[in-house]
Amino acid sequence: MGELEAAGELVTGALLGRAMEPRAGESGEHGDTICLNCGTALIGPHCHRCGQSGHVHRTLSGMGHDILHGVFHFDGKLWHTLPLLAWRPGELTRRYIEGERARFVSPVALFLFSIFAMFAVFSWAGISAPTDLEANLNTPAAVQQAIKTAQEDRAELIETRDARAKDDSRRRRDDQRILQIDQRLKALDALSKQTGPRIGVSTQKTMTGWAVLDHGIEKWQKNPSLMLYKLQSSIYKFSWLLIPLSLPFVWLLFFWKRQYRLYDHAIFITYSIAFMSLLFIAITIAGTLGAPEWTIVLASLGIPVVHLFRQMKQAYQLRWFSALLRTIVLMVFIAIIVTIFLILLVVMGMF
Repeated sequence: MGELEAAGELVTGALLGRAMEPRAGESGEHGDTICLNCGTALIGPHCHRCGQSGHVHRTLSGMGHDILHGVFHFDGKLWHTLPLLAWRPGELTRRYIEGERARFVSPVALFLFSIFAMFAVFSWAGISAPTDLEANLNTPAAVQQAIKTAQEDRAELIETRDARAKDDSRRRRDDQRILQIDQRLKALDALSKQTGPRIGVSTQKTMTGWAVLDHGIEKWQKNPSLMLYKLQSSIYKFSWLLIPLSLPFVWLLFFWKRQYRLYDHAIFITYSIAFMSLLFIAITIAGTLGAPEWTIVLASLGIPVVHLFRQMKQAYQLRWFSALLRTIVLMVFIAIIVTIFLILLVVMGMF
């Protein structure tokens, strides 16, 4: 199922990115003499009045072509964008800001594609939140509650499984989950017969006096694995928050330079995040294929810093010392931004 989920995430990200990508500068077939949308006579591949393409299709193969086109092609812009993003990211940022848009994939489209592709690769590689964390099982009452919860989950899964067809792949997946719950019930039953404290995830109850917050803390206590899974799922859904969260910090690095606007900083941030996502994709694939651990560690720690330095120096046309100093400060800011981002996700999950 991981491979299917990965493919679905990849296609979703590509289509979302394609939907956000301006079509300026792209070639297209000229199939009619008048626009089928507004009736204007065509003088090119697109209507100069409403912008609709002169070529339209009404076939399933045409729809399939649109999907493949969105996933694999990006009309050649991707192959102009990726080399610059990897080696001369600041030049790409500056050229896009200055108005050279038709040649390159827009930062928003590339951001969407890279984020979904990253989590698709994570799913394919089996990187996910741990599912074996236990709630507080230090007391007999907690163990009995865990047994009751597991039994309820088992009964619900059996009901769901029996409603599926016998050849349904989801039925086989339900069987596997039921088997896992049975194994957990055996372990819990053995634990209930033991004496002494059980070492697990610390979930000491905290009463803040705020009912909503206390309820959220209780959710983490009862099922930390589920909450971690929700947190992981939320990361890519709300990853766009990294852009507005980063904006004031990058602005602080240049607030006295009036020639740089918030839009310029937003483009810088978005292209940078897109590159980091693509880098994590490459590192994950390399690790899965058996690359030496030291190369994975070196690439994970070194390439982001070097890339940020190069993008900073080229995009803002800085001297190397000024770019290096701002890169060091930005690395501190990134730690703060990621912390704020994770806190926001945890709070949303608790509520």
